Amino acid sequence: VQLVESGGGLVQAGGSLRLSCTTSDLTLSRTTMAWFRQGPGQERTFVAGSTKISGSPYVPESVKGRFTISRDNSKNTVYLQMNNLKPEDTAVYYCAARRGDFVRTATGECEFWGQGTQVTVSS
Repeated sequence: VQLVESGGGLVQAGGSLRLSCTTSDLTLSRTTMAWFRQGPGQERTFVAGSTKISGSPYVPESVKGRFTISRDNSKNTVYLQMNNLKPEDTAVYYCAARRGDFVRTATGECEFWGQGTQVTVSS
């Protein structure tokens, strides 16, 4: 299973980016999707998820109000809209998928992973 992320790059603090994750190997409407990130020397952490049943989004408090996850099942693509970016958001962002019904925030609960896209926020 291949997940392909795009949309990363260099942005100034306060700016925005939209990441995309697309797959041709999974039917998105039957897949729970999530985004994680891993900063330099840090563990990979959950930043957003979307259930397969209703597409309901879940965003942790750490990024709530700035990050939004959405999906277009017809395009088999999930997005992560990131606004008001901060230097501490600098990380490699990974798309992840699981066939279970609900969002899980632990990396071990996700079955499939993309290769990641780098986001760098300059101050």
